[in-house]
Amino acid sequence: MSVQIIETHPFPPVLPARATVMMMGTFPPKSEKRCMEFHYPNFQNDMWRIYGLIFFEDKEYFQVPGEKRFDAERIKAFLHERGIASCPTVIKAVREQGNASDKFLKIVEPVNLTQVLQKVPNVRWLFTTGGKATEALFSLVPELKLKEPKTNEYIDFPFQGHELKLYRVPSTSRAYPLSLEKKAEAYRKFFELSGILK
Repeated sequence: MSVQIIETHPFPPVLPARATVMMMGTFPPKSEKRCMEFHYPNFQNDMWRIYGLIFFEDKEYFQVPGEKRFDAERIKAFLHERGIASCPTVIKAVREQGNASDKFLKIVEPVNLTQVLQKVPNVRWLFTTGGKATEALFSLVPELKLKEPKTNEYIDFPFQGHELKLYRVPSTSRAYPLSLEKKAEAYRKFFELSGILK
């Protein structure tokens, strides 16, 4: 019988004090699959290309020129400037197949959302980047009997006195069968709805 290794999420959340929206994913790939030590670090993942397209009309905006990696410091500065927080929903987990697939991710410890929200008191929107992240948030409020939002939809998500809304955007994994342009369109819709993009 193989021993299950419990891993702790390697990156701290990015919590700009003035943030009004918070992006919530799950777990990064193992270190050998990362092109940087920051959220969404797999070069094959389209997250930072989507942000580049939406905010700068350039999918390579956050890429280090001529290299297959993203610029973590540039991304961090951008998130602070725009008031976008990024926080994992999963703090400790077991990779049941040894890979980054949410399908085989066993959540051991979800995020302490109470503590996180104390640092970003202006957040009104949470947006999840996949089913597992949504599931992790729902595990924090079992008493509410909420119904998970479909992709590109949102629900009211009351949490300990915070009147939040929970929006679900498409996964940015290349495994998710949607073009980069269509994914960017979906994210743009969310950022317009939440007031980040005027």
